[in-house]
Formats: sequence, C-alpha cells, structure tokens
Amino acid sequence: MYIDSFLEFSDSQAVTSAAVATNVVDTTTARNLGNGEPLAVVITVEVAADQTTGDEDYTFDVEYATDAAQTTGRQLIGRRVFESGTPTAPAQDADLLVAGFKIVIPVPVTAASEVGQYLGIRYTTAGTSPTITCSASLMLLSCIENNIDGGQAIGYTVS
Repeated sequence: MYIDSFLEFSDSQAVTSAAVATNVVDTTTARNLGNGEPLAVVITVEVAADQTTGDEDYTFDVEYATDAAQTTGRQLIGRRVFESGTPTAPAQDADLLVAGFKIVIPVPVTAASEVGQYLGIRYTTAGTSPTITCSASLMLLSCIENNIDGGQAIGYTVS
C-alpha cells in the first residue's frame, strides 16, 4: 500500500506515555474534511501493546486543533479505547492490539466552523508499563485494506 507522506501522522512511532503523533495534516485553513468521499484515520499496530502487569490501557484520539502542536482549540472527532483485563464499555480488550491490527476511525462530516486547521492524533496510555509502536495515516475509507479473516486488499492499481 502506498501512503502519501503529507497524510502520515506516525511512522513506526513508539508510544510509552501520553503523546501526539509525530506529524499533523495541515489543511492550510479550517475545512470540513469529512464531506465528500469518506475519510478515515488508520492506525496500524507494528509492535504489540505491552500488557505485562495487566493494567495497561491505550486510547487513540483523532482531533482537530488550531495549532500544529495540538495544544489549542482542540476538537475531538473520534476515539478508540483499549483496556487490559476486563474492559469497560465502550472500551475494547487490549489483547486486540497485536502486530498487524488496524484501528479505523472515520472522519465525521463537519462544518468548517467546527474544525481547526490541523488534524492530528493523540495517544494516551495508562498503567504500569504501557508501550506500543504504531503507524497512522489519513486514507479514503474505500481504499482501506480488509485483512479480517485473512481477507485480501481491495486491489487498486495506480498507473
């Protein structure tokens, strides 16, 4: 699969504590990315989440902000939570976070007045020894590979 570097948030980023992704998508002005062809943020686990002590939790937030550091004007637009042990709804079991697992967070339809110039990811961890390595990018929802039950990629050819 080809990933446009301007749409890449993380490239094998090791996360051991709360952090923002290495990169943001700069839309040059506040604009409604969710309108038109549906988009999603795809986070791919490259090194499985550590659950050594059984209290490690992992949260993946997609958010708009008014600055590239993701510190001002933050607007949460999507979240996935994974907890060790017995997860509390709506969290999922952190056992899913093995190498190759894909987390897909759709970008919702919004008005330009609801968003900031920068789209980014915030990683939040909790527990004794949380660590995970992942890559993330913005993609067309229709181009996301389906690897469920050994499925094959959709099969697009770029020439």
